[in-house]
Amino acid sequence: MARPTSLTGLFLFVACLLSSGLGVAAGFQAEIVDQDGKPLPNAVLTLQGDAPPPIFSLKADMDQRDKQYAPHVLAVHTGTQIRFPNSDNIRHQVYSFSAPKRFELRLYEGTPSDPVLFDKPGIVVLGCNIHDWMLGYVYVTDDPWFAVSDKKGLIRFDKLPAGRYHITLWHPQVADMLPQPGGEIGVSATDLKQRFSLSIQPLSPDEPTAPAPSAFGDAFNKAVSETAK
Repeated sequence: MARPTSLTGLFLFVACLLSSGLGVAAGFQAEIVDQDGKPLPNAVLTLQGDAPPPIFSLKADMDQRDKQYAPHVLAVHTGTQIRFPNSDNIRHQVYSFSAPKRFELRLYEGTPSDPVLFDKPGIVVLGCNIHDWMLGYVYVTDDPWFAVSDKKGLIRFDKLPAGRYHITLWHPQVADMLPQPGGEIGVSATDLKQRFSLSIQPLSPDEPTAPAPSAFGDAFNKAVSETAK
C-alpha cells in the first residue's frame, strides 16, 4: 500500500486500514465461573480464528513447590519444550501415562538438564511416584491463543486482532475431562468482556481425580472433532 503524501491521503490510508481490519485489535477479558456462579481458577480458554497467529514461546516450566505442581494447570502450544524444576528440598519422580505424552523423570533434585517435548495436542496428567497426592495438568493445544484463569477466574488477552473466534473451555473437573465448546465471539476495535460457565464435578478425597490414563488422548480428539462439526 502506497504511503500517504497529504492529510487527505493520510485520512484515506487510515480509513482503508480500518475497513480492511488490518491493524485493528482490542482487549478481551473472560470471566470463568462454575455452575453456582463462583469464580473458577485453573480453567483453560483457547481461541481459534482466521487472524495471523501471535508469536508465542515454545518453552515453559512446570515447577514443584511444597509437594505440589506449580502451576496446577499449565497451557502450552503443541511443540513446546517443558522443564520440570524441583524447588523442594526433597526428591520427586515425575511421570505421565497420558496418551499425548508418556514419560518419566526418575528421582531427582534441582532441574533436569533436558526438557520434555510436548509434540501432540491433548491433556497430560502429571503424577509423582513418591507423593500420590501430587497432580498437575498440561493442556497442549494447536489453537494460537490460550490462557489459564487466575484465582478470580479471569483471563485477559490484551491485543486480539479483529475477527471472529471459536472458543474452547476446559477444567480438570469437567465431566470425563473433555474440552467444552464455548461458542463464538466477535472482536472489533472495542474491548470485550464476557462470562463463561463451566459445570464441574466436586472433588472426592476417596476417588482419583482423573479417569483412566488411556482415555485422555481419545477424549481430547473426540471433543475437537465434535466442536469442528
